[in-house]
This record gives sequence, C-alpha cells and structure tokens, in this order.
Amino acid sequence: MAVAHVAGHGQLSATLSFFNRWVPSRIRKTYLYHPLPATADGPEESFAMTERVGPAAQLHATEVRPRNGTWRDLAGGTDEGPIKMAPVATQEGITEIAVSINDSEEEEPTEDDKVRLRRVADKLPKSAWLVAIIEFCERFAYYGLTGPFQNYIENAYSDVKLPGALGLGQTAATGLTNFFQFWCYVTPILGAILADQYLGKYKTILYFSVCYMFGLLILFLTSLPVAIEHGAALGGLIAAMVVIGLGTGGIKANVSPLIAEQYRGIKPTIRILKSGERVIVDPALTIQRIYMIFYLCINFGALASIATTELEKNVGFWAAYLLPMLLFVIGFCVLVVGRKKYVVRPPKGSVIFHAFRAIWIGVLNRGNLDVAKPSYQDEYGRKYKTPWDDIFIEEIKRALVACKVFVFFPIYWVTDSQMINNFVSQAGTMQLHGIPNDIMQNIDPITIIIFIPILDRIGYPLLRKAGIKFKPITRITWGFILGSLAMGYAAIVQELIYTSPPCYRFPSSKTCAAGGNQVHVAVQTPAYLLIGISEIFASITGLEYAFTKAPPSMKSFVMSMFLLTTAFGSMLGIALSPTAKDPRLVWLYTGLAVSAMVAAAAFWLLYNRYNATEDEMNELEARRPAQLESEVETNGHQAEKV
Repeated sequence: MAVAHVAGHGQLSATLSFFNRWVPSRIRKTYLYHPLPATADGPEESFAMTERVGPAAQLHATEVRPRNGTWRDLAGGTDEGPIKMAPVATQEGITEIAVSINDSEEEEPTEDDKVRLRRVADKLPKSAWLVAIIEFCERFAYYGLTGPFQNYIENAYSDVKLPGALGLGQTAATGLTNFFQFWCYVTPILGAILADQYLGKYKTILYFSVCYMFGLLILFLTSLPVAIEHGAALGGLIAAMVVIGLGTGGIKANVSPLIAEQYRGIKPTIRILKSGERVIVDPALTIQRIYMIFYLCINFGALASIATTELEKNVGFWAAYLLPMLLFVIGFCVLVVGRKKYVVRPPKGSVIFHAFRAIWIGVLNRGNLDVAKPSYQDEYGRKYKTPWDDIFIEEIKRALVACKVFVFFPIYWVTDSQMINNFVSQAGTMQLHGIPNDIMQNIDPITIIIFIPILDRIGYPLLRKAGIKFKPITRITWGFILGSLAMGYAAIVQELIYTSPPCYRFPSSKTCAAGGNQVHVAVQTPAYLLIGISEIFASITGLEYAFTKAPPSMKSFVMSMFLLTTAFGSMLGIALSPTAKDPRLVWLYTGLAVSAMVAAAAFWLLYNRYNATEDEMNELEARRPAQLESEVETNGHQAEKV
C-alpha cells in the first residue's frame, strides 16, 4: 500500500472537483480527500486528508473519532488493514496529513456515476445456495406428485390405454387439481402470519415441513395397489391434498423471502473489477438474480414429473409418490443441518396488525396514509395512536403498490395452470408414440432452465448496455402477452385435433377405441415454450416485486399476497372446469387467450408509471440500515459469499 505525499496548495482547488466522485460518503462526513498521484510504493490511488489541527499528536488526541465497523482505533487502524499516515508541511496553521486507504473500500455512486457506469449483480452468500437446495427438494416433491395427478384422477384403474386409479373423468380431474393448487396458495397466508409475528421464517418452515412429510406418507400409502383395490384411494388423495397443501403453504410463504434475505446489501456501491473497470454493484439486480436462480431451482425440481410419470406408467402410482417423499426428506435434512448458517430476521410481534391499523387510518381519511405518520399526528394533533415511525408508513405505501400490481395475476395463472391439467388431457387424445401423455409438461421447466441463464448473462446485460431499461412492469406485461399467445396456439392445436380422424370432435369418448386422433403429440411443444418464457418474465418478476416492495418485517406476508393470486387463478380454473370437455375446448383456450391479452393491456396502462419510481422505492430500506442490521440474526455465524 502506498503512502501519500503532500499535494501542493495550488492543487487543492483543482482536485476538489473530484471529491464527490472518488471519496466514500461515510468518510467525507469527517475528512476532506482529494486524489494524488501514485507513489513509488505502488500504483494504488492515494488521497490527501486535510483536518483543522496543529501537530499530528494533537490530531490523534483530540480530533480523530473512532468509527464503528471501519475505524478500529485512534491510531488509524481499520478492519480492512492499517491506514498509513505521515505528517507533512503546514501552511497557516493547517496540517495536511497524507493517507492511503485500502482500495477495497466501497463508496456510493454519485448521480453522474449512475448514468455512466455499468450496473452488475453482487456475489451470493453460501447460505442462499442452501436455501435454494431446500426449495429444489420441496418443488421436486410438489411437481413429482402433481405430475401424475391428472391421470390418477381421470382414468380408471382398469384402463388399458392410460394409467389411472379413480376414473372420475377429465372435468373432475381438472376441478380437483385446481382445488389442490388453490389450497396450496391460500395456506401461505397462515404461514406468513405465524412467521412474521410469532415463529420467524426458519422455525415456520421447519414445522410445516413435518406436516408436508406426513401428507406425502398418506398419499404413498393410499396409492398402493391394495389401497386402490379396496377403495381407499379417493379418501387418501383428498386427505393428502389437504395436509400437503397446509405444509407447502407454510414453506412457500417463507422460503421465497428467506433466500433473498441472505443477501445483506441495501445500497448501490462502486466496485473496481479485476479488469480495472468501475461498476455499480446494484442490490436490485442482485435480488433479480437471486430470484432467477431460485426459479431455476424450482424448475429443476419440476423435472421430477419426468421420473414420476415414467414410474406411474411402468411400475405404479405408489412408486411415483415414493420418490418425491424421499427427496423431501433429503431437503428436510439440509434444512436442519444448515440451521446455524442462515441469516434470519426475528418475528416482530404485532407488525401485521399495525399495518392493517395504519391502512384503516388512511381509509378513514380518504385514502391519505400520511395521516398515520407520527410526524403528522404531532403537527396536527394526536388523534390516533401510532406505535411506528414515518418510514414504516412509506413502506406500507410501497407494499400497497405491489398488491395493486398483483391484481391481474389470477388471469395469468389460469393460462399457466392449463399445462398441468387440460394440456395433459389434450396430449392423451393425440398420437403419443410410446411416451406418457403427462410427460410433455416437462418442456415448460426445461425451457425455463435453458432461458434463465441466457437472459441473466446475455439478454438482460445487452438490454442494459443498449440503454433499454427492462423494468419489472415491462417484464410482467410481456409475460402476460406470451401467456396469451400460448393459449392462442393451444386453441389452434385443439382445432387441429377436432378436424383429424378417426374420432374428430370427440377424441376422449369411451366409444373411440383408437389411441388418439392422428396428430403427433410434439405439436404441443410451442405452447409449452411460450408458457415457460412467460413465467421467466411474469412469475419471477412477481416474486422479486413482492420481496423488494415489502417492509422488512412483513416480507412473508406480502409474499403470501402474491401467492394468493395463484389461488384466485385456481378458483377461476375451477369455475371454468365444466367447459373442459369435448367439443368446447377450442373456445376455452380462445377465451383464455383473449382474457390474458386484455389483462396485459390493462396492466400496462394502469401501472407502467411505477417503472419511473422503481429505483426510489427500492432504496427506501437504505434510509434505516442501522435498524436493519440490529434486527438480523445470524445464529453466531457470518454469512459467507461465494
């Protein structure tokens, strides 16, 4: 490390112009720096520090203040290495002391930096990868058991064409799978309340995982051939759906915010890469990358249905449901073994009730939430009790923006859910050429797994380099549009099936003995591709939006509000299930295509203005970093980055 020498007095005014650009803001508050040329000790950038003191000893004794975190002692030591000092010539009683600072010191970008410098994502902590493994195992279990559901419910145990157990038909199968999805996305509200107010995220995930495993055991036992033959399968299926849905709700509400909370950055900072390039490390981009990796793990887990549908066809449903149970047990072990590694926030008591009380105060005052601020009450007369601060009210406003954005998502989820029920049934009416009809749905996760790295490493950086700000509202809008196109294509495929021999408009009829109309099942592929890419834009961005716009103490609750939109989408799917029969399916898909496109247009018109305030909303938490640090528990371990 170099030791700086004195900058001449004539240089002072010239170097002050560089002051804001090069000096960390937290150090500017105490000292005045300006850049100096490198010395013989090395090429590092040096700084001169001017302080209003006499002799250097007097500086150390009376003027230098120890600083938490960075400044360790009065002699200039820091957590990142020593600061070397040397007294230099004086002029008019002013002593200039030369200082060299470790170049790992991070600084906040200036407005000019924000325009000129490239933005990059930060490295992820190891604990975030542990949470990702847990999510992979949970999603492997979820998609592994839901993959065979449509056949399990729709087809009879004695069906010679397709595997089955209950023989309830397509309408009942679609209705029950929609009910299960609805239940799985309503229960996160309970999990969120327990986590944010009483247990914390980690303990809530732990307890609900036990519930989940019990539900998987019920499903496995009642899918054994002896249970199906003695009529226990239907009761067991419904009981398993209820118990598993409760378990997955407690996990879903908390694992999504937990993975993002492993990253502690809240402010953009300047960093110098090994290439020498100065870049802005952007927490918003880091959260975006975290959720892309999170969604990548979800879709690796979704590939479980490849294995379970093959097991369903060649071994039996009991084997198809045993595999997800075993993988979930592995995830549970990772959760327990890594318990001391996670960064977690303790529960905050009545924070949710405080939020609803603040909103109610706003409702009573014609939607003016500022009335709920303590500063407003102090100024205009204390009419309401306000056991929170002004920033909490600003965070509530931000959370309400997210909740408004979520309103149109149920329409999108109806289109997305077609691939786990009606698309499976559609494949069953086509030429399968020896593959299971429910294996085609795996094209969706494969598409996501391929395109997430492409967009993260190539697509999004190229857009940023070209000056195109592909912000959340824009991404969600494109997700809706692609979902609409997928439904339009499905309608075309369905019409092609209806116009093909030998069964034409009634390929699912029991009187149709053929193995499906003469349309190759691969024709379905573009619909799954479109749905997969739409999820990258709509679903991932929804998770990201729910986390970044929620108050720190309400992350799980706001996430549960986003997940609740899936439940509403399932309700719409249940309402539409009577139309899921031949020869009405063309109109079902056409109606969904039109609805999703109208939703995309309305969504953009109503909410595109929020793109302009995206950075401002994301930086709100930076206004109280000290409080955020004090709220975090690391169980005695510092999260490491990889």
